[in-house]
Amino acid sequence: MHRVKRFDVLSVAKISGLCYGAIGLLLIPVFLLFGMAASQAAKQAGGMPAGFGALFGVGMAVMAPIIYGVMGFVMGAIGAFIYNLLSGWVGGIEVELQPITSPAVTLMQTSR
Repeated sequence: MHRVKRFDVLSVAKISGLCYGAIGLLLIPVFLLFGMAASQAAKQAGGMPAGFGALFGVGMAVMAPIIYGVMGFVMGAIGAFIYNLLSGWVGGIEVELQPITSPAVTLMQTSR
């Protein structure tokens, strides 16, 4: 049995920021589709300029990965900091580890 005692706050923040930035990249098509739909709706309604919806969709498509990445970085850092604080009081997460052996290593060991 092993226990995760603490996390390096910056390393968790970097990985969290990159993961959430990747999620933001996955949302680009959604924002572009909503922008196109809003542009068509504006064109039919005759309200706001037709290009406004498309411009908004493109703007959100560009900003989403950046916003998600920054928020993931900040929230990852806060989460790791809080975990480190609480694990000092109540212990950490206990993890049971099992060694992994590849078939090639097992064959070499049994042939001796």
